[in-house]
Amino acid sequence: MDFRELCESVISVAKDTGDFIRGQLNQISVSHIQVKGRQNFVTEVDKGAEERIVKRLEKLLPEAGFITEEGTSTKKGVRYTWVIDPLDGTTNFIHGAPFVAVSIALLEDKEPVIGVIYEIFMDECFYAWKGSKAYLNGREINVSATAEVKDALIATGFPYENFNRIDSFMQSLRYFFTNSHGVRRLGSAATDLAYVACGRYDAFYEYNLNTWDIAAGVLILKQAGGKASDFKGGSDFLFNREIVASNSNMYSDFLSQVGRFMNVR
Repeated sequence: MDFRELCESVISVAKDTGDFIRGQLNQISVSHIQVKGRQNFVTEVDKGAEERIVKRLEKLLPEAGFITEEGTSTKKGVRYTWVIDPLDGTTNFIHGAPFVAVSIALLEDKEPVIGVIYEIFMDECFYAWKGSKAYLNGREINVSATAEVKDALIATGFPYENFNRIDSFMQSLRYFFTNSHGVRRLGSAATDLAYVACGRYDAFYEYNLNTWDIAAGVLILKQAGGKASDFKGGSDFLFNREIVASNSNMYSDFLSQVGRFMNVR
């Protein structure tokens, strides 16, 4: 399979979906918002965007299955599976805030082989395919060279449900607040991973994530020279609902510090 050619087609799908989402920004009202949890929302735009993506991807690779946030398709694939977050950063979108991304990945078995993240308001498309470099709008990107946590700018996300680890998480935040260059929270895990891949951030960690939040970003990060795992260094993090990601230089140090707090139950 020509992953490069397929990736180029996925980029077109992501950008077209981004155009649709931008066009809906001023059309959203309370009646269009469904509350899945106190801080967890879905809109008709999420669902409409996902339907558009699924229809396009079905034509690109008919044998592939789907893992979708909004359940538009539950088709099972034998070898290939598309993983779709049609609108990562729904709360931002509802409030008209930036950092809203379309995230599309293709898994071969459980390995990401295509990853595309389109941050729609910045018009930035991050992408990679198996064996490629990582790119932002056609320009090659790489992770930062920062070697120690004390010199790092770190990204994270706040849980909107499953608060049973919140005490450990707050302790980790306190540590990074006082022992790094700072902590940032955009509200889009896909964008966070893309920013680590291009060196804007040095590291990212979060728990209570879903596969569609990170599948595309993980491939882009790795092809940009970064590393990722769960909080214990395990490799099955795509389905383990937690992630540590950073450049290769500080990965071991960062993993150790995150694990010190987040592996305590």
